[in-house]
Amino acid sequence: MKFTHETLPQRVAFAAGESPAAVAAEVEALAGSRVMLIASDREKELADPIAKEIPVVLRHEEVVMHVPVEVAARALQAAAGAEADVLVSVGGGSTTGLAKAVALTIGLPIVAVPTTYAGSEATNVWGLTEGETKTTGVDRKVLPASVVYDAGLLTTLPGEMTVASGLNAMAHCVDSMWAPRADPIDRALAQEGIRALATGLPAVADDSTSVEGIEQTLYGAYLAAVAFASAGSGMHHKICHVLGGMFNLPHAQTHAVVLPYVLAFNAPHAPEAEARVARAFGTDTANAGLAALRRTLDAPRALRDLGMPEDGVARALETITKAIPADNPTPVTAENLTALLKAAWAGHPIDRMKTE
Repeated sequence: MKFTHETLPQRVAFAAGESPAAVAAEVEALAGSRVMLIASDREKELADPIAKEIPVVLRHEEVVMHVPVEVAARALQAAAGAEADVLVSVGGGSTTGLAKAVALTIGLPIVAVPTTYAGSEATNVWGLTEGETKTTGVDRKVLPASVVYDAGLLTTLPGEMTVASGLNAMAHCVDSMWAPRADPIDRALAQEGIRALATGLPAVADDSTSVEGIEQTLYGAYLAAVAFASAGSGMHHKICHVLGGMFNLPHAQTHAVVLPYVLAFNAPHAPEAEARVARAFGTDTANAGLAALRRTLDAPRALRDLGMPEDGVARALETITKAIPADNPTPVTAENLTALLKAAWAGHPIDRMKTE
């Protein structure tokens, strides 16, 4: 066995019902005295109690999906103008992503308070969109210094968003099984992440106010993100980043739709990873486990339902092909990638998809 694994430095606090005090403690630990609080208007009620406990000099509400460069530029200008020394983000992946865009340029520490299961808070990955092109990168400056998980902040998350966001976290786990830098530690974290998500998500889908179910799902989402940050971005995420940026598709829902097709595509050529995923689900095969979970959750099924045009497959094919890692378990061809994208666009059964 020969590999090199790097664990990213970060404080993580699970504080159900106590996020205001927990965030205040993290800001104090960072010696912050001028906080820029980033939270969209939709998250105002969740952010208000936190704002009362920290030295906020600016509240910034302009949060846009996929972090357009012009939105990031305005946030950066606002942070500089307020002379902020700490960023606190309260929201989902887009909110965390905007804080990362600011930190990427001026290096301010971030305290992230997630209100979805996006996982961005545990990675050093940033993303910006210009026109139809989404660019991602890796930089230590964007890794939040602290994360505060408060299950109470997710009890009002709409059911459809819970399902999509949770399956986005599941995609982090699956991609971490075979991404470019995947190692045994990443696979172990991802396997436990799948088990936790497969346990927590049905509980939350059944009762959206279940703090126990939410905490189990948050635990799984965190493990997923840690594994993903180390393993890197594999085929699944490359597909979703291209489609999301090119057609402005909703981030989590796109991941939820594409995931089963990529798992089925790669599983035949990654037997060890497939076995790990199956064990995490407690099923005979990885595909069967994910399919059963998706049925339980009534997961989104087709890219066309998310607004992707039918000619989008042909338009995105070349860009996606160039982005997919060369060591993907199943060799990628124009034919089999087209089959995957067409099946995901239409929501066709996986057995109609060619992998050879």
